[in-house]
Amino acid sequence: MNTTDMHIPSNKVRDIERYFHTELAGLYPDSEITMFVRMLLEAFLGWSLTDLLLRRDDTVNQSNLLRFHWAAEDLKRFRPIQHIIGWTDFCGCRIEVDKNTLIPRPETEEIVNWTISHNSQFTIHNSQLTILDLCTGSGCIAIALAKQWPNAEVTAVDISEKTLAVAKRNAQANNVNVNFIQVDILSEFRIQNSKFEIIISNPPYVMDRERAVMQRNVLDWEPQQALFVPDSDPLLFYHAIAGIADKHLSDNGKIVLEINEQLGDETAAYFVSHGFATTLHRDFRGKPRMLSLHKK
Repeated sequence: MNTTDMHIPSNKVRDIERYFHTELAGLYPDSEITMFVRMLLEAFLGWSLTDLLLRRDDTVNQSNLLRFHWAAEDLKRFRPIQHIIGWTDFCGCRIEVDKNTLIPRPETEEIVNWTISHNSQFTIHNSQLTILDLCTGSGCIAIALAKQWPNAEVTAVDISEKTLAVAKRNAQANNVNVNFIQVDILSEFRIQNSKFEIIISNPPYVMDRERAVMQRNVLDWEPQQALFVPDSDPLLFYHAIAGIADKHLSDNGKIVLEINEQLGDETAAYFVSHGFATTLHRDFRGKPRMLSLHKK
């Protein structure tokens, strides 16, 4: 395939950028298309934003031109840009993602940052700190916390063997120690460490009926098992987490949970009824998306 077949005016970077805006017009906002090009230039050519600003008349070779073309074709199919380049940034960590893992969202970064800022006592003397990450997915939460507290004992669990394979690679790539265990938290939960100072989770919480308003880049490409819960039991995973916390949260420990913004009060009320003191937090968009809890 040559540049004529691809309809790219030339192999100059400025023309590649114009090509993306033409091909993806109406599918994505212009600002998002510009972001795609920047991410692809970084992934394919190692370019920084400064490079993009100063080197727009540079040319790329035929091999890389093909990569840009097929990236544009993937984006037309609403394949996530993170899947195309193979990674995303999360709390200062580079996290590999694929079809077996959810793509970490900014809201999840918020729960990590909140956890770190509200547990500053562990920053220096953290050798005894124990952390349990439930439904770890890509391992992003566990890895970010292990990077913050390198002497902590971090355990992360997930039901999927394929997902855990990605998480293990991410831990190795970010040079942190995390103990990954394949566990279904909805069944009998057995784990060697009996008590944790922090239990944290971003579990499945999207109700089936919400599929109708979700974007194709999520529905077509991200693992359904990690997203959806039945409409008849939307707090399914929080019920399991409450049971795990009853047995495994230390007396002065904390729980931090990402939640469905539509079920904030309901989720908080459930934990209150099970003996936990709860605080509902709003994200950067003003939506209730996080619960922090401790035993009364």
